[in-house]
Amino acid sequence: MTSLGLGQIFVFFGILLALTKPLGTFMYRVFEGQRTFLHPIFRPLERLIYRLSGIREDEEQSWIRYSASMISLSLFSFLFVYLLQRLQGYLPLNPMHFSTPQAPQSATPMTPDLAFNTAISFMTNTNWQSYSPDTTMSYLTQMAALTVQNFVSAAVGIAVAVAMIRGFARHTAETIGNFWVDVTRCTLYVLIPICLVATLLLVGEGCIQNFDGPVTATTLEGTSQVIEQGPLASQEAMKMLGTNGGGYFNANSAHPYENPTPRANLLEMLLLLSLGASLTYVFGKMVRDTRQGWALFAAMSALFFVGVFACYWAEQRGNPMLTSSGIQNVYTGSQPGGNMEGKEVRFGIAQTSLFATVTTDASCGAVNGMHDSFTPIGGLVPLFNIETDEVIFGGVGAGLYSMLLYAVVAVFIGGLMVGRTPEYVGKKIEQKEVKMAIIAILATSLCILGFTALSSVMPFAQNSYWNAPGSAAANTNNAAAHGLSEILYTYSSAAGNNGSAFAGINANTPWYNLTIGLDMLVGRFLFIIPALAIAGSLAAKKLIPTTSGTLPTHGLLFVILLFATVVIVGALTYFPVLSLGPIVEHFQMLDGKLF
Repeated sequence: MTSLGLGQIFVFFGILLALTKPLGTFMYRVFEGQRTFLHPIFRPLERLIYRLSGIREDEEQSWIRYSASMISLSLFSFLFVYLLQRLQGYLPLNPMHFSTPQAPQSATPMTPDLAFNTAISFMTNTNWQSYSPDTTMSYLTQMAALTVQNFVSAAVGIAVAVAMIRGFARHTAETIGNFWVDVTRCTLYVLIPICLVATLLLVGEGCIQNFDGPVTATTLEGTSQVIEQGPLASQEAMKMLGTNGGGYFNANSAHPYENPTPRANLLEMLLLLSLGASLTYVFGKMVRDTRQGWALFAAMSALFFVGVFACYWAEQRGNPMLTSSGIQNVYTGSQPGGNMEGKEVRFGIAQTSLFATVTTDASCGAVNGMHDSFTPIGGLVPLFNIETDEVIFGGVGAGLYSMLLYAVVAVFIGGLMVGRTPEYVGKKIEQKEVKMAIIAILATSLCILGFTALSSVMPFAQNSYWNAPGSAAANTNNAAAHGLSEILYTYSSAAGNNGSAFAGINANTPWYNLTIGLDMLVGRFLFIIPALAIAGSLAAKKLIPTTSGTLPTHGLLFVILLFATVVIVGALTYFPVLSLGPIVEHFQMLDGKLF
């Protein structure tokens, strides 16, 4: 690792830390219904939305009604996106004639299974893409379906996190807020304003925003290249802020239209983690003890630094097989050294390692380098980040409520270990809360491991990982350990609602489209519903005064306990399959037998 690379990582984290309190304070005021500097602009529109939608702003919901509202909006979102994709050939703003007989030969057909997968993906805030958007989706579909869902799915995640915070903050209450009010306020006061500013900044850096058709350019070699156009910057800002992921172009944030400069790269990474980090401060404000929020932030930060340093070390160290062949593999000031395969040369190893860690700490599929080309340990880091249930800042809302589920487990384990009362921020943690947390944690791991196992052995999964390179069946993903890692990463990314991929696997087949879709549903709703059930249970309880028998949850000891709970649960669950994938591949590389 280089001092310049480490400096870039610390500068990024310093800016993120500086944003956490002011943005968290603003979000706290929004969800508490207090006046903000944006109220003169958006309050009339907020009232109009309530009036037209029949929403009673002062009417709150139990956790069951809150969950039902969330599911109904999600179901409508799924149907809307599915139908718009299937009908895009008959609708306007389709200059490339996708889904019509005039579609170019390079276009990807919008089949029912692909439309199902994509609709589930954007409804669950995953944005997994089994296709290249610039050769599949019309401009109308990109804007009215995908970009809109970037807002809606992100607002749903934040609303659930706020509802769970209310469960900890309230006592002897039967309600945890109003889902429709929370989603409306999140969209109007948080997501739209930040996205407007971010879009203008991205356009200023070189992101495109137009409705033009593709243009043909002549390259330096004298050949012709077709360059797609479209409304990119507005989607780029929201896909980052909402930790939605995906990309307008298949190259994602390595494409100069999506990520034109180092300043844009920094902005995109800050958008990825800013809301997730700030929600920890919202938690502290709402429970009337900001130390509790900073404790969560500290645990997330520790997990973040372990991941980014491990990934950066592995990528800067490079492949020893190349070193033994006499290839320069050490940083010299004029040469980056390390493993530059699959990395955008404008950003280099440090920025690519940081981006890979950030995007998998959050539930975001945006990448500025191909994870498939990372070293085994470098690829293990983003994979394990996802398999921790995205608690390291995480997706908007999802990171906080996932970490709070782990906090429930950590408090319970800590109480058993030291003989103290299992309490958290004044609420007694009992059997129901622990059961709900365990259900959520086990549901995702069951889907990840189950679908990975099936896809590795089922003939109809097509081209499983053991097929030899060059064989007729080996046109989907790599062989041996790396091929298993690709399949494992696919289902981990889907269940974690992340959306990034190792990029070495062709997932646009009926088997993968359907199973990945089911994986995304489980990863989203079997985390949200238990979280809301815990919120409802806790809100009804009385506050318990702190005594000498209470386990403190705002200090270093609790941070260490929470950190260890996340790592140990992840290690015990996934170590066997990781041993067959990136870990064994690492030792093969050291032995010079990587294939």
